[in-house]
Amino acid sequence: MANLSYVKLLAIAFVVMTTIPPCFQQSTHEVPLAGVQAGEDPLTSSDDGKVTFDVYHDYLVIGAGPSGLQMGFYLERAGRDYLILERGEGAGNFYKTYPRHRKLISINKRNTGKTNKEFNMRHDWNSLLSDDDSLQMRHYSKEFFPPADLLVQYLEDYATKLNLKVKYNTNVKTVSRTANHTAISKHLFILRDQNNRTYACQTLIVATGIWVPYMPKDLRGIEHTVGYEDMSLDPEDYEGKTVLILGRGNSAFETADHIVQNTNLIHMFSRSRVRLSWETHYVGDLRAINNGLLDTYQLKSLDGLLEADVEKCRILNISGKLYLDVYEDDEEVPDEEDIKGLYQPGVPPKLPIDNFAAREPYDYVIRALGWVFDNSIFDESTAPEMGRNRKKKYPVIKHNYESRNVPGMFFAGTNTHSLDWRKSAGGFIHGFRYTARALFHLLEWRNHGVPWPAVTLPTTQLLSVVVKRLNEGSGFYQMFSVLGDVIIVKDGGTSFVYLEEFPIPLVPLLPQFTGHQAEEIIVIAMEYGKNFSGAGKDTFRPDRATGDADDAHHSNFLHPVFYHYKKLPTVQDMASRPEKWILPRPTHLHHTVEDFLTSFTAPNSHILPIRRFLETSLDTDLRNFFAESCFKMALTHRTVPMECQNHYLQGQGLTPTDHLHKRAVKSGLLM
Repeated sequence: MANLSYVKLLAIAFVVMTTIPPCFQQSTHEVPLAGVQAGEDPLTSSDDGKVTFDVYHDYLVIGAGPSGLQMGFYLERAGRDYLILERGEGAGNFYKTYPRHRKLISINKRNTGKTNKEFNMRHDWNSLLSDDDSLQMRHYSKEFFPPADLLVQYLEDYATKLNLKVKYNTNVKTVSRTANHTAISKHLFILRDQNNRTYACQTLIVATGIWVPYMPKDLRGIEHTVGYEDMSLDPEDYEGKTVLILGRGNSAFETADHIVQNTNLIHMFSRSRVRLSWETHYVGDLRAINNGLLDTYQLKSLDGLLEADVEKCRILNISGKLYLDVYEDDEEVPDEEDIKGLYQPGVPPKLPIDNFAAREPYDYVIRALGWVFDNSIFDESTAPEMGRNRKKKYPVIKHNYESRNVPGMFFAGTNTHSLDWRKSAGGFIHGFRYTARALFHLLEWRNHGVPWPAVTLPTTQLLSVVVKRLNEGSGFYQMFSVLGDVIIVKDGGTSFVYLEEFPIPLVPLLPQFTGHQAEEIIVIAMEYGKNFSGAGKDTFRPDRATGDADDAHHSNFLHPVFYHYKKLPTVQDMASRPEKWILPRPTHLHHTVEDFLTSFTAPNSHILPIRRFLETSLDTDLRNFFAESCFKMALTHRTVPMECQNHYLQGQGLTPTDHLHKRAVKSGLLM
């Protein structure tokens, strides 16, 4: 009887396994889970050379910060097999420490005068996307710039209320991969945590953010500095002190604002001039909430900003005071062995000129130089290629958010900001919540054959759909110039397929990444004027805006731009596009004039030019007609506008009597 029960159990197991979709079975041929269940050591080879592990999921997400949770939401709603691994005790671990002075710079605009949720997300920079209206930051704080502690609470509630599968206190120590010919990328990823427990997956999503403080390797005397990450937060510690801050980002200015009331003076060093977000339209540049030091500098109240490469400096501690020795760009900074004899004990360094700006000593030197990506967890088989120059802190990824050199490893959140660095908002919650959603849609098609979400409608409804999106859509508003809506023209222009918030650089590969065949398309993107933004630009000049529809192509502020392609552009077209263009030259191009209220509903200035552009592109008439007009045109014209054909005539035309039909044929009106 015992043997019979065992046979039945095996039979049931076989039936269950054969009914599981292939995407859940792909590892079973090469990676025997039974080996682990039988007590074999994880990641050791069995007799046939196959690798074993403790836990398998189709998707593993590293990090339960905002982007990891956003990915978790969509994977959960789609019913996918996933697990989020988080090293901390709760969600949003980064925000338990940063920003150090506990004030966010992401706006929480609770009131917009409108009740449309999608529109309001244009002005909510902290909330993640979900189907639970209670999970909006406006319910947590009334402050325009909320406290960071409330964001931590929000993220923990988000994970709990939405029942996301998160495993806390799990510090991923290594990421490797092993060959598996049935896996989508022909390998599995193997993750090992601090307890030597192993996790396997086919698709790895790295959502760890950029969290390791940047430590310049060539800054001599760095041991005499204190980092933004561990500086004292008690302003009294800086009472009557002279402070030098290395860096010129928001963390540096946030630090200065926090201690300026206590210090003798504050100097700030950086290799480049300060970039103001209202000039560059890049939210990662200096925000107004943090720029108090600019006042005290320009109004000559002792504080000041200086340009110098911090890696061309040496910090010397002489009798408890910190001196700065600065070298020219073409000079080599001597190593420790080479400086013997250059400096006399207890004597400050020799000044290059007697009025050298940093000739007085400092009590504190604070590093506020930003963060870099932690690539220490990856072994040789999974180490992502890193960027160069100013993007060296980011992994190099393709526009589908996949590592350029490790197939199957994707990135979400701030990690993906190399794609739109200094261009859009992909490094911040209000931007990467949309790129995370885009990544989910891309993975749905790649891994499960689920096409990009779309609606198919008759062309008579196109103008209404477009106007609605321009005035409500939040994804292509926040991720301007990066995500765009795509209209696929179908059935000879009588219908269309509408896709929202697709990565613009992937437009030439639209069928490959969405599952939608396309030839003729229209792309809608939100853009600033090509020469409007930039450090030192006067964005308050008298002619900064235009309200004339005829001058719409000179619009500077965020406005819709339409690109019509009779034929889908190629990858080569994309590579050879004009400078500062986000897409190749189209068949037809239309700028909708900017609007002070960002409300593109003016009948003559906005809607009429859009309608005429669509009519020109599609060679059709999109006007609406009364029944009487349709009736007259049906009697007097061989063809009638699409609106009359589809609605008044219901696609059939007038039903003639036998006598009228014969006369129409005889006169050549009908065949």
